[in-house]
Amino acid sequence: MYKILANTIFLGKDVHFLSECHSTNDIALNLVRQGKASEGSVVICSNQTRGKGQRGNVWQSEAGQNLTFSLVLRPDFLDISEQFYLNMAVSNSLRRLLQDYVPGLQVKWPNDLLVPGYGKIGGILIENTFSGKEWEYAVVGIGLNINQLSFGSSLASSIRAITGSKFELEEIFRLLITQLEQGYIQLKKGKWKEIKAEYMMHLYQNHCWANYLSNEEQFLGKIVGISAEGKLEMELETGDCVVFGLKEISFL
Repeated sequence: MYKILANTIFLGKDVHFLSECHSTNDIALNLVRQGKASEGSVVICSNQTRGKGQRGNVWQSEAGQNLTFSLVLRPDFLDISEQFYLNMAVSNSLRRLLQDYVPGLQVKWPNDLLVPGYGKIGGILIENTFSGKEWEYAVVGIGLNINQLSFGSSLASSIRAITGSKFELEEIFRLLITQLEQGYIQLKKGKWKEIKAEYMMHLYQNHCWANYLSNEEQFLGKIVGISAEGKLEMELETGDCVVFGLKEISFL
């Protein structure tokens, strides 16, 4: 049973634990709409049956083996155009802690966690609610493969599959929430330059030539930056620089 955390300032003081649910993001969004969740609330589920990933994909997770949870945040200190900084702050926080267990962990744009040579071990999906041009809430959905050993895809892995060790989920959850709160406070303090620099330093294939797919055409490109809106800035073999949104490019 996941308990209220004593060693944080605001995150994890209101914890909603469910043995099974379809999506912690959906549950958290409903709690927000009902006035039953506020900044710092956490929804965590032991068996998430229809977790959501980027591009409308399903995040598959074996019951009781992984961490699937959502955080409710209120980043109204950010302009809507600056929302990718929240993505980067969350990605940095997760990588910062989990790299102690799996060295070499990197962030794959926009917000997957992977260990090159092994596969993806985690993902983040942030869903926002707005009132006009004002940012009301951000629900940060996080799925991390901790102890699962069998996957339907060769592109997925887990900390246990990589290290050979089994981990205590509640302990990692407690450490993660603490790290996530520290990352969020860093964002609140306006440390945007530092947040982006850390994100870029650990970005998968950053400044490396690699193959990508766009409009069903394969091409060779090199990641050279991230735009203010969170789009991928890429240099082509021709020397031209192009920008891609989430659904406009795939990694090969």
